[in-house]
Amino acid sequence: MFPVFLQIFIQKKMESQRSGYILNMSEGLDLEVSRHPLTMKCVANLIIAMERIKASISEPVLSTDFQDEHLLSIMLESIVEEQTVIERTAAPAQFSRTGELQCSITDSQKRDLILVQSSMELHAVMLQGGSDDRKVFLNMATYVHPTPIAEARPVALGIKDTNLYLSCHEDGDKPTLHLEEVTDKNSLLRVRADSEMVRFLFYKRDSGLNISTLMSARCPNWYISTAQDDQQVVEMCEESAHRYRSFNIQVERGSVCGSAV
Repeated sequence: MFPVFLQIFIQKKMESQRSGYILNMSEGLDLEVSRHPLTMKCVANLIIAMERIKASISEPVLSTDFQDEHLLSIMLESIVEEQTVIERTAAPAQFSRTGELQCSITDSQKRDLILVQSSMELHAVMLQGGSDDRKVFLNMATYVHPTPIAEARPVALGIKDTNLYLSCHEDGDKPTLHLEEVTDKNSLLRVRADSEMVRFLFYKRDSGLNISTLMSARCPNWYISTAQDDQQVVEMCEESAHRYRSFNIQVERGSVCGSAV
């Protein structure tokens, strides 16, 4: 609904006749609308257009030189254009968690991973009999990728019975592997692709029965790896490095939490 002052203005500008509306223009020029505008908004646009035409005419149009094309030119130059701009903000791409699995993990040399509390590092160690209680089990959360990558699944890797998660940081030009405490685990339910939380995600790519590589989602082409020597720290490496990048990841029976895809 238009303001009262605009409605009054329109009423004063229009003289109702049986044939339609007549708008009084400059001397020698009238505009007759034989078809009623559909809405008050159309009427307002028409009035504004006519006012612009009147303002653009510098002299009466009674001259015999004034032709139809002159009137058409005036109308085209004074036409009221309406444009509706719809701003659409696309929702940021995000990884959505689908489930969580409890897993055991060993490298390709059948070495287990242990947590070294003093340095907050993971080491790959060939454990002797009776030392199985030292090895690390993982809570592996699975995610749906906003733009799925063939044969790769985003995962977050947490140390079982702790709040520690593996994360990849860029330390200068070299990505590094860390263990970070995450007290609010709900913050990992959905991870925006452009957020700092992507450091907790890795692409799990399977190459055989339970054999997988774990590539950083934040630092493409950098993988979780173990050294050739025993009892060395687990680190990030490139594909060309002389390190072991394949892991045997086995899901523990009855460990599925939520739905996994």
